Amino acid sequence: MTEWYQNAIFYEIHPRAFCDSNGDGAGDLPGLIEKLDYLKELGVDCVWLLPIYPSPRRDDGYDIADYFSIHPEYGTLEDFRRLVTEAHRRGLRIIADLVLNHVSDQHPWFQAARADRHSPYREYFVWSDTAERYAEARVIFLDTERSNWSWDEQAGQYYWHRFYASQPDLNFDNPKVQQAMLEVMDFWLKLGIDGFRADAVPYLFEREGTNCENLPETHAYLKKIRRWMDEHYPGRILLAEANQWPQETRAYFGDGDEFHMAFHFPVMPRLFKALCEGRRTALEWILARTPEIPEACQWCTFLRNHDELTLEMVTEEERQWMWAEYAPQPRMRLNLGIRRRLAPLLNGDTRKILLANALLFSLPGAPILYYGDEIGMGDDLTLPDRNGVRTPMQWQAGPTAGFSAARPEQLYAQPIDTPDFPLARCNVAAQRADPQSLFNRLRALIAVRKRLTDLHGHEPVRWLTDSDERLAAFWRGQLLAVHNLADAQLSLRLPPGDWQDAISGVQVRDVLTIPPFGFFWLLRL
Repeated sequence: MTEWYQNAIFYEIHPRAFCDSNGDGAGDLPGLIEKLDYLKELGVDCVWLLPIYPSPRRDDGYDIADYFSIHPEYGTLEDFRRLVTEAHRRGLRIIADLVLNHVSDQHPWFQAARADRHSPYREYFVWSDTAERYAEARVIFLDTERSNWSWDEQAGQYYWHRFYASQPDLNFDNPKVQQAMLEVMDFWLKLGIDGFRADAVPYLFEREGTNCENLPETHAYLKKIRRWMDEHYPGRILLAEANQWPQETRAYFGDGDEFHMAFHFPVMPRLFKALCEGRRTALEWILARTPEIPEACQWCTFLRNHDELTLEMVTEEERQWMWAEYAPQPRMRLNLGIRRRLAPLLNGDTRKILLANALLFSLPGAPILYYGDEIGMGDDLTLPDRNGVRTPMQWQAGPTAGFSAARPEQLYAQPIDTPDFPLARCNVAAQRADPQSLFNRLRALIAVRKRLTDLHGHEPVRWLTDSDERLAAFWRGQLLAVHNLADAQLSLRLPPGDWQDAISGVQVRDVLTIPPFGFFWLLRL
């Protein structure tokens, strides 16, 4: 039996960026409730919410100051209860970010820990008299951090952090920390959410002589979480953010007793590589190195999200090539990645954007869409860090893009209106009215994908290896998916019989002609 999440279309929302209901210039939970019918119209099944907790926002909410409340800009716990109720009434599910690894340095736990060596919260964090411990652990945010240790003058010691210095890591060797995280999960699950996207899970424990990633202790604790969740909240899910090679990520499924789902990070850059090279080689390579997973588990696949397009899981040569092709300007790069949205990456070419999504929807995995990518939104590279891909959702034309009733200068960030990505075109209202718009064509593609059971579960890919390398042509069950990666018309000799494209309804036999950047999902009649 296929579980609901194995075939779900996920939709990632930055609550600050989606819809402002009260005119203060920032999105909020009541605004999101107003737009639930839009999500239902698009055809998504599950909404993934970026952090909604109180936070100083040094890392846009991933630096949590209170796990048990809502950032006042977003609303109240009652607003959140209403959001869950209204989503469920429409058949939509909600998952929330669970940030296990670290907190904000403004969290009361850390404030108590730094103030008093004898505080019980001192042991909630990892301290050292030297910055030489765990020397084999890499620094993840190379652009901003020189070390995983920072000196705290008040505490008189160094504290450990795998991300920004304003985000001290929690000490999971402390049973009280482990219990505290279960209490956090219990609080939100009682409010009715359908699960968690668990942030940065490879880094929970530290051990000398290792790179402090993917340790056995980490997996043991994650299995404990899963057992607890299955016992108390069956049917809810855990999605792992583990930016690792497929074999290492496979461990986070366990024997079906750890995570239900995990992001397949290395597929994503190779989708872009295949599109740029105009051949399928990169995709064949990574899928051949993707192990089987337990029957009730699923990969999560994506084109873009709220972070940079990470290039950690490629070779240095591939990284330099990707930067040259997709981020030729230094301001387009961040850490080991690219800070651009989907449409700018593909030069606003609707054919390529649809082709990329067709590949995403037809390869194994449950796809995730990033808000605004369905209307081809641009990005703002003048904003720092990842903020350029976290600008307001564009609902209609006008100075505030229908996002807010506030004055334009009051918005937390400005809508995108450039010659390449004009607001008059890149908004929901305009695209709803145009049958050939990106929005309407993507909505139709989602509907077809949901109808085709061959694309559900994790039916493996079987490549047509004797086809032109410029074609990503493969079987999923009885369905033959054909994608033209080239800016040229190509043809494919079909197996004997009559075929019909599940997307357009066109019937064909013998030879299929595929236009530049075109695609077909064929079923035998």
